Amino acid sequence: MDTATAKNVDRTDQRDADEKTRKYAVLLREMKKEWGWLLKYGKRYSPWIVLYALLGLLGTSMGLGSGVASKHLIDAVVSHNSGALVDSIMLTAILAISQLFLTAVTSRITSLVGTRISTEIRGDIYARILLADWQEISKFHSGELVNRLEGDVNAVCSGIISFIPSIFTRTAQFIGSLCIVLYYDRVMAILALLSAPAVLLSSRFMMRMMRKYNRESREMNGNILSYGEESFQNLQTIKAFGLTRQYAENFKGLLSRYRKQRLDYDKFSILMTLCLSGLGLIVSYTCYGWGVWRLWQGAITYGTMTLFLQTSGALSASFSALVSLAPNAVSIATSAGRIMEVTELTEENGAEGALTQEQCDQAASTGLQLVAEGVTFSYRQSKKSVLQNMCFQAFSGEVIAFIGPSGEGKTTILRLLLGLLQPDSGALWIKIGEGKPLPVSAATRKLYSYVPQGNSMFSGTVADNLRMARPEATDEALEEALKTADAWSFISQLPDGIYTSIGERGINFSEGQAQRLAIARAILRSAPILLLDEATSALDSDTEARLLRNIMRSESRRICIVTTHRASILKYCTRIYKVDQNGTLLQWKRPFDGKEAEANEIQN
Repeated sequence: MDTATAKNVDRTDQRDADEKTRKYAVLLREMKKEWGWLLKYGKRYSPWIVLYALLGLLGTSMGLGSGVASKHLIDAVVSHNSGALVDSIMLTAILAISQLFLTAVTSRITSLVGTRISTEIRGDIYARILLADWQEISKFHSGELVNRLEGDVNAVCSGIISFIPSIFTRTAQFIGSLCIVLYYDRVMAILALLSAPAVLLSSRFMMRMMRKYNRESREMNGNILSYGEESFQNLQTIKAFGLTRQYAENFKGLLSRYRKQRLDYDKFSILMTLCLSGLGLIVSYTCYGWGVWRLWQGAITYGTMTLFLQTSGALSASFSALVSLAPNAVSIATSAGRIMEVTELTEENGAEGALTQEQCDQAASTGLQLVAEGVTFSYRQSKKSVLQNMCFQAFSGEVIAFIGPSGEGKTTILRLLLGLLQPDSGALWIKIGEGKPLPVSAATRKLYSYVPQGNSMFSGTVADNLRMARPEATDEALEEALKTADAWSFISQLPDGIYTSIGERGINFSEGQAQRLAIARAILRSAPILLLDEATSALDSDTEARLLRNIMRSESRRICIVTTHRASILKYCTRIYKVDQNGTLLQWKRPFDGKEAEANEIQN
């Protein structure tokens, strides 16, 4: 190899080394941030962490004391010292029984504290997810959110209740074992720590591998949960298209990739364990040989020999346990980082400043005005504006319709009105009576009742679903809302009436029935603004007409805003706005008589 080639190789090796160092530095910075979050979160549980650590330290002290007591017991037996023998037996028995009870108490406290921390953190994270900005949280699949709420939260809980105290207990065990061995034989202490350099050198490599594996494993678990959840939710469609075998094979493929990932890591873990165990075995037998040699020389007693064997093993094991905390810290930090990705999302605007019930009652009695002024909006993942310079207004007692081709922004308008999305420019505001204009945000949602597209029923009874809108509603109020929504006719025929169970995603009810139940829930809320997003798409024209008449009769001062493709609904509207392909909102000027040709002209 010539000089130039050798220099190039050296430069390449140096770049590789620099890159590895850079990645390791990034890893440490990320872990520092993640552990900072976890420790800040764990402050509220500091009394329990301290208690758990104290119990661990007490158990460690008893374990070390048992070793010393065993040494004196054996020496008393060998020397036929009956007085010392009785004392040693009593001390050994007391320590053994105390350790037994301490283990039971520690296990119980761990269970009590662990479940409390787990439930509190899970509830807190769940609430943070619900309060997050809708557009940001929508980037995560629901299965992935469940995975973080379960698997990652469990890892974080383990970090708070077990990992942090174990730092103190394992350190105490190492220092205690080292002091005992040093007291009796310094050479033995050096021999017991022969494996330390190899363990320290391997820890850096193990940290990188653990970080990589834990992140990939969590992501793969999320993919499996997401795929399973979606397939179960759409089981009817899968069966209808004859895709059961394909979905089963796809799921097996995901599991196969997860298995391969696990096996690859297990192979690495087994090799590392084999190397470290082999090294530990060499150290153990070296210590054993040294103890035998010292015993042969008469420099130590049989009891001291037994203590050496116990304590040197404990010293080596406690050092390895201390070093193994690093990979565990990586695993816990990875889970903490995944939770941080969710909890650090922007909180939705106005989430903490909801309108009072008095303001809502005032809106219902004095009326209100809803205004959009020059609103432009585009989704973050798209450069194209969905809505451009949108202007409209709605007053109490009016029915407003938004029409236009699918995918052109009608549902987006309703999301803006609900405060789920915020305009890029322009303003959306509500004025209650003669009061000041209120910017539309999460705080103004109490003024709305909403019926989304598709099935929005939850598992439970019909009554449970309706009372989501008004928990204190009586059975009579539920019946009245169902009659207004033209749903009482089929609910009253059911054996259990309003206490009939609804399966997941409204199973046991047709799409049209589920839509009417959703409308009944919105009516029960008695909000001054009703939003209907294609809410009558599954109804026949007669039922639709009857339902709309009932809604307008039930509350004459309500603003009703609908999105629709159906011509039949438009003749009930005060004003009609069309969203064109450029995101511009145009008001339909002529009165609408419901003719199909005129409807086609508006829609297209």
